[in-house]
Amino acid sequence: MKIILNNDVIHLGEEGDVVVVKDGYARNYLLPTKQAVIYNKANAALFAQKAEVIAKRKAEKRAESASLKEKLDNVVLTMVVPAGDSGKLFGSVTSLMVQEALAKEGFEIERKKLDVPSHLIKMTGSYSVTVHLYENALSHIKLEVVSEAQVKAAQRKAAEEAAAAAKAAAEAAKAAEEATEAPVE
Repeated sequence: MKIILNNDVIHLGEEGDVVVVKDGYARNYLLPTKQAVIYNKANAALFAQKAEVIAKRKAEKRAESASLKEKLDNVVLTMVVPAGDSGKLFGSVTSLMVQEALAKEGFEIERKKLDVPSHLIKMTGSYSVTVHLYENALSHIKLEVVSEAQVKAAQRKAAEEAAAAAKAAAEAAKAAEEATEAPVE
């Protein structure tokens, strides 16, 4: 069946494209969800009138995806999750969790545009998450998955070092004070 797309459809085409799809895909999905209209002279003429507006919208999407790519390429997400001593996670990190972490950073990206390696992350470590932007533009986000136990141990060690430094500073101050109070003969 020959149709004209109303919206961008992944793996099919962009808004305004004329494509041929199987009848069932068009009747059962694309047409009821208003993502496409049947190709005929009237609809073709309507989209011909809208061609300039559609081209302008595509250019805006390209520019927006280019600026978003520059921002996303520098993003490093750190996720703290419960894990065992061997680094195996209790559960997994999914694209939904990555999407929520990106939202906290101020990036609104659809979950279906995120490609997590092997769809689930089940071990601590460093990973690269691919973000599919407009057309063939891709961005890679660095994802650090860290165990809660490692974070707590690092915080505990930092607190001990800070306490030791404070104690050493207090002792040095006390020694300096005693040196100044000592009677000079």
